[in-house]
Amino acid sequence: MLTRTLKPRRGPRLTVRPLERGDVETVKSVFARLGEASRRARFNGPKPCLSDAELEQLARIDASHHALVAYVDGDQQPAAIARLVRTGRATAELAFAVADCYQHRGIGSALAGELLADARAAGITVVTALAGADNRAALALMRRCATVLDLRLEGPEIAIRAAIA
Repeated sequence: MLTRTLKPRRGPRLTVRPLERGDVETVKSVFARLGEASRRARFNGPKPCLSDAELEQLARIDASHHALVAYVDGDQQPAAIARLVRTGRATAELAFAVADCYQHRGIGSALAGELLADARAAGITVVTALAGADNRAALALMRRCATVLDLRLEGPEIAIRAAIA
């Protein structure tokens, strides 16, 4: 998994690299750039801070856990992070977070495209994502990057299942 440079159609040029195992500082940096509404959308409820255990889990990288971090040219802080957690032989769960100041500029879609390419290369054919039922941006991102197979309401959340192969 190499560092790559991307140019989203309507956004700034990005450098995308894999998250290093145990890199809690990068996870903290992205989290710090999320406002209350973004944190609520990403974590499906209020989330004023991340516990040490949550930071360790979000920075976990191994055969089943993969994450990519995006940096905007000229900004030393990470702009976005996307995680993929294998849940079966050919299935995985996705999660994304884009800093408030960079939302709606194509960064989430570009990062999702890279993460899904990595997933395909690892033999994953179906991904799932949980989002707040009112998080239209998450559903739109999944529809842009994959073929949505199923939407299921689970309380205040929507479970999105999509094919990527």
